[in-house]
Amino acid sequence: MIRVFAHANGTTSPADRVDPAWLAPDSGVVVWVDLTNPSKEEGLEILRDVFHFHELAVEDALSDLEYPKVESYGEFLYVILHRIDFQAPEHCFKTHDVDFFLGPNYLVTIHTGDSRSIEHITQICGRNSMALGEGTAALMHRIVDAIVDNYRPEIDELNDRLDTLEDEVFDGATPMSLAKDILNFKKDIASLRRVVQPQRDAVGRLARREFSFIDEQVAYRFRDVHDNLVRMADESMFFQDRITSLLDANLAIVSNQLNTIMKILTVISTVFMPLTFITGLYGMNVDLPHFGFSDTTVFWVLLITMATVVGIMLTFFRRRGWI
Repeated sequence: MIRVFAHANGTTSPADRVDPAWLAPDSGVVVWVDLTNPSKEEGLEILRDVFHFHELAVEDALSDLEYPKVESYGEFLYVILHRIDFQAPEHCFKTHDVDFFLGPNYLVTIHTGDSRSIEHITQICGRNSMALGEGTAALMHRIVDAIVDNYRPEIDELNDRLDTLEDEVFDGATPMSLAKDILNFKKDIASLRRVVQPQRDAVGRLARREFSFIDEQVAYRFRDVHDNLVRMADESMFFQDRITSLLDANLAIVSNQLNTIMKILTVISTVFMPLTFITGLYGMNVDLPHFGFSDTTVFWVLLITMATVVGIMLTFFRRRGWI
């Protein structure tokens, strides 16, 4: 799907095609072209034949996945940023490229799938002519700001999940079942960091006024977006530290439980050692001294002796703090 918006004489209206005359810097027309899931032929027709972008930038724009970056080609600025689509069952933040071609009076965006951010901005352009009338750099800021704003609900959800995991670990939930949940959460955090940190650096360049297409006022707006990304990057590192500590705590709990089990089994084995000796001794097929007692009396004497031995051993273990 290809959508074209043209702003001229204070009015923004959709168009069915791009007039090459609009692309001249002195045309008085501001153009936004949005390409959703373009085929290679459609992309080449718009990017190469209409806008005459550099072939390397066109190749990157039509590829599946590229890292966030900002490149200047003189007459236009090429920017790659990422929007996220959190897939909870797969425990990852799936990233989707959003490519920007920013010129003095035109903006071209390319993305795959449905973008909430761009869809929101297209609706604003349909209602408010100033959205495109402020210029292409300001329009690009609106889109980038919307993309970054959509990170916040996902990060808040991660924070809630981490709080729940901490409660489960320290409230006595089964440690072995929690280990998988903790490792899956660790994957989520790694995916978030891979998205946020490169994006922070790319937006930081837009905020430093390195490029003539971005004036001082728009640079201030990008600086605000950059600050949000810096906070999110810091939060992702904080999440990483918390989940690492939580994993260590869970492993310590598992180790303590294992030690407790081994201690109990050791106590049981130790208690039964003298009992096994006594029963084995009097179970031999030889006559043993009965000390003047009958067979029945010797049986009860042995039971009392074994019970006394067990009591003495358990008392000793308790005083030493072993049980």
